[in-house]
Amino acid sequence: MAKLYIVPTPVGNLEDMTFRAVKVLKECSLILCEDTRTSAGLLKHFEIQTRTASHHKFNEHETCDYYAERVENGEDIALISDAGTPAISDPGFMLVRACVNRGVDVECLPGATAFVPALVDSGFGCESFIFNGFLPQKKGRQKKLTALAKHDLSIIFYESPYRVVKLLGEIKEYFGADRRISVSREISKLHEQTLRGTADELIEAFKQKAPKGEFVVIVDKPGAPQEVAEDSDED
Repeated sequence: MAKLYIVPTPVGNLEDMTFRAVKVLKECSLILCEDTRTSAGLLKHFEIQTRTASHHKFNEHETCDYYAERVENGEDIALISDAGTPAISDPGFMLVRACVNRGVDVECLPGATAFVPALVDSGFGCESFIFNGFLPQKKGRQKKLTALAKHDLSIIFYESPYRVVKLLGEIKEYFGADRRISVSREISKLHEQTLRGTADELIEAFKQKAPKGEFVVIVDKPGAPQEVAEDSDED
């Protein structure tokens, strides 16, 4: 029976690609990419010559049923995003749902995702947490932050370098000035770095050195111990 394969790709270092992921991408009949141009380098590196097609947030509403039908009719198709695991703050959910609704097999391979190493590196408790991903940029942002602030768990955000300082200020406002925060960037890349501290301490650090790269921001649960020290890694 044909399947839709959800295939994680490295968030940084290409050596994080699994043998199984390469095998699936070589053997399937089509690879759906968030951006075929971005994925071209990865596929070339691993000598994967499978045909590709675009499947992204601007067209997934129109294409998910079409590709689900192709799998239903016996075609193995793989879905990848630009980096990490598809459907985790990336396109993919709609296609998975369309396949499930048709009774089509879906298999997600284990592999790279940015928030897991960031959470472990934080030194915060990993036993329970809320993964939020990206906040709404405008409408609903304040409402979402208000709701999240009511929880007593660690909370994980994704953020761009252009808005990470704004997010830190909002964390101070909604979660409190004393809440510990861990900020990781460029995970598994050459300049990977994790900084830890309060919102004010991290904002001050970014005043000294402007933020670069993609960020995972983790707010520790309220009342957690304060022993974790700032990472000393430098570029």
